[in-house]
Amino acid sequence: MKILKFLFISALFLGLSFAGWFYYPQYKIHKLKNESMEVRKDLSRETYLDYYRQSNKQDIHHLAIGDSIIHGFGVDETENLVYQFSNQLEQEINKTVHYNNKGINGITSTELNEMVQAGRFDEEIRKSDIITVNIGGNDVLKTAKHRDYYAAVKSFDALQAAFTKNLTEISQKIMEVNPNATIVLLELYNPLPADHQFSELADSLLPKWNVNIYEVANKIPASIVVQTTKVINSDNPQNLSPDGVHPNSAGYTAITAQILKQFSKEIRKQAV
Repeated sequence: MKILKFLFISALFLGLSFAGWFYYPQYKIHKLKNESMEVRKDLSRETYLDYYRQSNKQDIHHLAIGDSIIHGFGVDETENLVYQFSNQLEQEINKTVHYNNKGINGITSTELNEMVQAGRFDEEIRKSDIITVNIGGNDVLKTAKHRDYYAAVKSFDALQAAFTKNLTEISQKIMEVNPNATIVLLELYNPLPADHQFSELADSLLPKWNVNIYEVANKIPASIVVQTTKVINSDNPQNLSPDGVHPNSAGYTAITAQILKQFSKEIRKQAV
């Protein structure tokens, strides 16, 4: 009886531990999203769109750094995310938006962090009003390619710890160089189809990864985390290119619409 009781308590403890490990990141993301979506209570609190519409500047500068999602792998320049967002934002705020796409195919968060810390983008950061950063996907992909999916899962904690450190340092450097810029970060998404053997596992790990992005953003006065997972997922295969990893033109259009939706609803916090 004592053995059965011990086994029952142990199983219960393990179950609760797993539930906490699985659900807490989702709860934390939900909480941070709600904080960023707070309703305006007075006229002094502006959404991001309002802020740029009412800015004295007639020219808005948009810098984008990161990986192939920023570069626009597989699509023409006028179909990529940086162009589409800049073009749509220009129409929304009725001002000229200049974009500077510094995306590099295949780059990891460690490589991007090294470039940022070395001052490679200082001049561009200094004159930018909006800075979009997308990084992290290649951290996972390169590990999976060099080993296997199981090895990537086993090294997940180490991968996300390194990624979080890199993203934190990238954001801190951007704020040091230009404390007034809006920083736009993108969630990591799961491109695997629903019937893929690792799709459910990826879906369960994704919130644990993305919560780190929200926590980094929470320390930045003016920042948005784009809810990419709402538009790039197994329910929207039409938004993925034939390689099954990158968005296609429709996918970049969907992400652009998601950014603008959040720009129109989320409150821009001022740097202290």
